[in-house]
Amino acid sequence: MWSGRFREPLDTEFEAWQRSIVFDWRLLDEEVAASKAHASALCAAGILTEAEAEEIRVALDAIAAEYSSDAGKALVRDDPAAEDIHHFVELRLTEKLGSVGLKLHTGRSRNEQIATDLRLYVRDCIERVIDGLAAWASVLLEQARKAGDAVMPSYTHLQRAEPVLVAHWLLAYVEMTLRDAGRLRDCSTRLNYCPLGSGAVAGATLALDRTIAARELGFTAPTANSMDATSDRDFVLEYLQTLTFVGLHLSRFAEEITLFATAEYGFVLLPEAFSTGSSAMPQKKNPDLTELIRAKVGRIHGAAQAVAMQLKGLPLAYNKDMQETQEPAFAVNFVPQMLELVARFTAALQFNRDRMCEAAQSGYLNAMAAATYLVHKGVPFRTAHEKIGNAVRFALEKGVELDGLSLGELRQFGDEFGEDFYAAVNLDATLDCHDVVGGTARERVHQALTAAAGRIAALRKSPVREAAHAGA
Repeated sequence: MWSGRFREPLDTEFEAWQRSIVFDWRLLDEEVAASKAHASALCAAGILTEAEAEEIRVALDAIAAEYSSDAGKALVRDDPAAEDIHHFVELRLTEKLGSVGLKLHTGRSRNEQIATDLRLYVRDCIERVIDGLAAWASVLLEQARKAGDAVMPSYTHLQRAEPVLVAHWLLAYVEMTLRDAGRLRDCSTRLNYCPLGSGAVAGATLALDRTIAARELGFTAPTANSMDATSDRDFVLEYLQTLTFVGLHLSRFAEEITLFATAEYGFVLLPEAFSTGSSAMPQKKNPDLTELIRAKVGRIHGAAQAVAMQLKGLPLAYNKDMQETQEPAFAVNFVPQMLELVARFTAALQFNRDRMCEAAQSGYLNAMAAATYLVHKGVPFRTAHEKIGNAVRFALEKGVELDGLSLGELRQFGDEFGEDFYAAVNLDATLDCHDVVGGTARERVHQALTAAAGRIAALRKSPVREAAHAGA
């Protein structure tokens, strides 16, 4: 591709070491799509005839089909002659078409090719991750619906805090998935500009209509600056950083399920299809899926950190360092499968409602509702807080819950206590006193379930995806 300038052959070991075909073979479909779009632009510019452009398109499709199987992909990866995926496609195209195939690289640089291919790859990955998030959110929503008015304790500092609906807890993870999908959608919108026509650094040397390739590939528009277009890998870093959020949220869920499945909690029953046993202890059922999910965020975050360090301090424009940003992007391709697995795992979870309800009614989780009761009697909250704190300490010494204290015992802490206190601190009242948007009051959670269903349904509606499909 560039041997005219050189008289000495490459060092054999260096030649093998610097080749990227061993990992960028994954971009074959993207390279074919971008090459077809470039052929359209060359045809419009008069460099290719209509017949030549069509001949090239047909040959490119044949190359993609020929190497689409696992065996074919291995042939691409192990090709001894190709330096990278761009070179591989050019070699195969030239084998098929001769000099017509050589025309395709007119007005084009590998710098813009890889920038385009990577954008197409990341854009597709984002859509698959969003699909996975939508699937998991749908299962969380279904579990929340089935939970009905089942109750569990919530926790702060890993100490029991207040009763909440199980549905409310599950919907917290729906909110996380929706935020993750929003971040990914933002990333997709920002990356959706086409570098083709940027040349090596200064722009194509032909008067190409760059909107042709952009439109054919489903991009919003051509990139605005050729130097930025060929050297920009922000979208790779942003994608990986956003996936870190996905991993963090999956890890939080995995940690809670791991805890809740222990005998000490006993809130959930692990699905056997996603658990393993012990080679030594016959009674064990281990939460392997949740433990592995907890660990995966390290790999995702590591990929993001690697790209950040690779881009740090790079001068404009393209540098070979950028080749190293590809492998981290490929290294996280397990995320869609992980989301698929966690969705199936979540659907198979069984909740021990009696145990959760019992836990939600012990340990003075209605203390906040009790203080609120006094506030409604005109007691300043700080004073109410102190009165209920004293009542809790007294109840602890007696070994009863707050509603186990007699009215006479309660009135030693204040004359405001009346017979209506007991109705104000029962489980239903303790839930329903949180009657605000986003609260765990039963009617508010029922409304939140309906709202979440609409928001989840909207995840799959993407302007970027629709544009890409229209271009294809």
